[in-house]
Amino acid sequence: MSESKSELFFQSSLADKVSYLSSKMGHSSDLVSRILFIGESRQIQAAIIFVAGLIDSKVIGNAIESLLENKYAQEFKANDWFQDDLPDLLQYISLPVGGIRNLYEISSLFEAMLSGEAILVFDGHTGCLALNTKGGEERSIEEPSTQTVVRGPREGFTENLNTNTALVRRKIKNENLWLEKKIIGTVTKTDVALMYIEGIADKKVVEEARIRLDRIDIDGILESGYIEEMIQDETYTPFPTIMNSERPDVVAAALLEGRIAIFIDGTPFVLLIPALFIQFFQAAEDYYQRYDYGIIRLLRFLTFFIALLGPAMYIAITTFHQETLPTPLLISLAAQREGIPFPAFVEALIMEVTFEILREAGVRMPRAVGQAVSIVGALVLGDAAVQAGLVSPAMVIVVSLTALSNLVIPAFNLAISIRVLRFAIMLLAASFGLFGISAALIGIVLHLCSLRSFGVPFMSPFAPFIWNEQRDTLIRLPIWMMHTRPRFIGKKNKVREHNSAPKKPSPS
Repeated sequence: MSESKSELFFQSSLADKVSYLSSKMGHSSDLVSRILFIGESRQIQAAIIFVAGLIDSKVIGNAIESLLENKYAQEFKANDWFQDDLPDLLQYISLPVGGIRNLYEISSLFEAMLSGEAILVFDGHTGCLALNTKGGEERSIEEPSTQTVVRGPREGFTENLNTNTALVRRKIKNENLWLEKKIIGTVTKTDVALMYIEGIADKKVVEEARIRLDRIDIDGILESGYIEEMIQDETYTPFPTIMNSERPDVVAAALLEGRIAIFIDGTPFVLLIPALFIQFFQAAEDYYQRYDYGIIRLLRFLTFFIALLGPAMYIAITTFHQETLPTPLLISLAAQREGIPFPAFVEALIMEVTFEILREAGVRMPRAVGQAVSIVGALVLGDAAVQAGLVSPAMVIVVSLTALSNLVIPAFNLAISIRVLRFAIMLLAASFGLFGISAALIGIVLHLCSLRSFGVPFMSPFAPFIWNEQRDTLIRLPIWMMHTRPRFIGKKNKVREHNSAPKKPSPS
């Protein structure tokens, strides 16, 4: 609305203001307005307007009670207060609300109301106040369902942005933890927050994040995936270049390394930038158990290659390279495949598609029956397929091991990338054997080395290779040995540990 229309609105009568706001929102039933008469002689007429369900009813009740009581009757008696400084009087000495601000544009009135604030307008006065009454029903803090740990915090993010930022501030009690809020979405007007530690995060990356967020011009943001697709460096890649997490401890650890967290109101998943390939293999529990437990990370890399190459290797060896198998194993596989009407590629494709269907059915069905259907379906279909002579028992073993290996990857978005690439590599293996698999691996490595995440090499510290940063890659060394932050992440303040190695007790 133009500036002249805003002036006409604020200069109109109280009834006209309330009627206009109600009509602009289609006379919605959840828009609540209440006329108040305040002051000793009730000579001041005002209206408080809010959207039910978005506000804290207790805060609204306290605000209305404070306005109606006669505690400040002497102040309200003076006409000069009423004519000039009524909003200031209410703001500083009367209203028991945490945050109050003046509004001067009609568009800001609707943004405030739809964000959970209550609007206080007056008759015969151009002032208008927005009261911080945000509240309403929301999900309580629970244990994350996608990133579980045996040892570690049990709290996870919720759909409320303020709750999520507070969870991180509880872990990093430092004045240099800065937060910047933006509103993205011309229709949804979603609150998006940028959090980083000043003095540790790279200023160039912070500025680049601001530019990319400001460049987004879309009508709605409903989940962090919208933001992720619009700010990533490379669009046409199967690999995720932005990390996400619903654990406050993971976000806090990333901030301490110099990364930037992006919070989106309405989703428990927080984006972390820049992201590295090795980061998708790190789990929170790696740092809560003894460092020798960190060797389990090698198992994750092994399962990565099994999930990516398992069926393709079986297809290539049984189709083109039978001489690589021991004779007894080759005879056993040949006996199993006797009577199978399909080549190894079609056999693997049938089983892989079947397992993908079962996986999706287990995810989409109600929790009470989803897990049972996926497990029983896998057992029944696998056994029935072998008995019917459609697939060999060895193929069932290979596909089952591949599916289990895919579940070991801590990052779900990377596991999806592996599932997509697996089918392409299977096709190359069926066409060219091990040469096709080698070509696929070379292409994947070259593609990974070409990726960037907000200007940071995606494959660092492997490519470029940085020896000092290998302490937290394939395995995790003790925390007291990880003296510096990643070179490409925390450029400004590199040292994070000052020689706190445990000392051996002196002999008594």
